[in-house]
Amino acid sequence: MYAWIWRRLPGAVWSKVTTSLVLVAAIGALLWYVVFPWATPLLPFDDVQVESGTGQDADAPIPGDDGAGVEDSEELPYSTESNEPHPDSSR
Repeated sequence: MYAWIWRRLPGAVWSKVTTSLVLVAAIGALLWYVVFPWATPLLPFDDVQVESGTGQDADAPIPGDDGAGVEDSEELPYSTESNEPHPDSSR
């Protein structure tokens, strides 16, 4: 098929290369801006369902979670507000 298209393109090798690149870009743009947006609602990728009927109580503890929040943990060894290291840290 590609050989058939190559033979049908007019001109010398460089004009065929340029024309084929323009065709590839045009087909890519057509797919990206027309076909894919049209087909997106028809595809099941966003049809996610999370069921709560797992048999566990909603207030049951999560296995491996000791219940300690971020505020209960140790001090972070870096600043969460800037890229500067903690003043107590040594290099």
